[in-house]
Amino acid sequence: MIMAMHGSKRRDMKWVTLGRSRFLLICFLLLLLLSSYVTSSHQYTDQKATPASNETKGVDIHAKVFYKHTWPGMKFGWRIIVGTIIGFLGSSFGTVGGVGGGGIFVPMLTLIVGFDAKSATAISKFMITGGAGATVLYNLKKRHPTLDLPVIDYDLALLFQPMLMLGISLGVAFNLIFPDWMLTTLLIIFFTGISVNAFLKGVNTWKKETLTKKEAKDNSQLNDIRTEDATLDLQIGESVNENQTNTNLPRKKVSVIENVYWKELGLLFSVWIMILALQIGKNYTTTCSLIYWILNLLQVPIAIGVSGYEAILLYKGKRVIASNGDQGINWSVKQLILYCSCGIIAGIIGGLLGLGGGFILGPLFIGLGIPPQVASATSTFAMTFSASMSVVEYYLLKRFPIPYALYFVVVATVAALVGQHLVRKLIALLGRASIIIFILALTVFVSGISLGGTGIANLIKRLENKEYMGFGNLCSYAVRN
Repeated sequence: MIMAMHGSKRRDMKWVTLGRSRFLLICFLLLLLLSSYVTSSHQYTDQKATPASNETKGVDIHAKVFYKHTWPGMKFGWRIIVGTIIGFLGSSFGTVGGVGGGGIFVPMLTLIVGFDAKSATAISKFMITGGAGATVLYNLKKRHPTLDLPVIDYDLALLFQPMLMLGISLGVAFNLIFPDWMLTTLLIIFFTGISVNAFLKGVNTWKKETLTKKEAKDNSQLNDIRTEDATLDLQIGESVNENQTNTNLPRKKVSVIENVYWKELGLLFSVWIMILALQIGKNYTTTCSLIYWILNLLQVPIAIGVSGYEAILLYKGKRVIASNGDQGINWSVKQLILYCSCGIIAGIIGGLLGLGGGFILGPLFIGLGIPPQVASATSTFAMTFSASMSVVEYYLLKRFPIPYALYFVVVATVAALVGQHLVRKLIALLGRASIIIFILALTVFVSGISLGGTGIANLIKRLENKEYMGFGNLCSYAVRN
């Protein structure tokens, strides 16, 4: 009878898994059908309209050279199919690892779809925003893997996110100034170090999980022996066994409203709105004018004020990084300054290269001892604010075509939801959260190879054409349609 019941359960699980696989396959096929519809309709409207160039030109007066914004037409073919597949995989792995996937999006958009580097950077930010936003919505109702807390650590986000957004503002400006050869060199060094460090951290976590599983197995065997010996009182034995198994039962579910720390979330939204308002106002001023620099500098007290408020509470012990367990962290002034600086650096890199700030925040959170699920969720949460602000800035600079951007956002959003669902099922099946760390290391490594290789190829091409490779002038930047 018991064997029949277990067999029935296994068959039910098999059909459920098969049904989910079919559902995911249908979602992916719908994306391809959507791409064909969007591209065909876009191509039809282009044919009805007056023929126009697919390129717009931006001019740097200081360098006295023109650069082209290459925006290919949306024609359904192998380019958009391959781009969809790579974008889907990049968003799935990137959001699971908490790094966004921009390091995969940018080469895909340039080498396969055919965008220029600056436009690809802008579209990748749009894709990161879509994937990260979907992941945050997915995680809002999720709980910490071991503690009775939300999986998103709002105190941790409040310490890093304002500084991340300040760095984004600097990164977008530096994107217009820094030469490609410098970016390529720094990118290769940075990604190599991050990927190696993340892989080693994953190996250590895997070993700890192996020891934990072995200890749990030994304890289970001892408990079985004790249960067999304690046959004098069946009722007592059943109650003991029930108490032992209760630790493995799902905890009480809470609603999304109860699972969100609204005060911290409100502070984060306030920072986002204030800095975004300053960025929008800045775009209606003359570049490098007095008002322009005042609006830029006003971002500094906003970001430092909110992060500083959280840092002071951590230093005084009034707040703790609860997701790190009961041990907490004894924060020193040097540590707080270092971590806030890392937030600014992550934002600069994100705005500069079109990557998610999670490429730094994810590994940093794991280094603090935060569980991989919490590190990924919190990194993605902070990255959503910064990436969305970059999208608005790039939109005001007219740096991407809206139809293409919207299509790839849909791809990234669906991929993020699918990736989160499958990885959580895999973690529950194997009992190893280190999978997230390995996914992070793999994503960073692949991003480093793709971005580094693309950068070197472009560098060689520009050297052969004897193009200008010096610094640009932010005060002379303009876009001409």
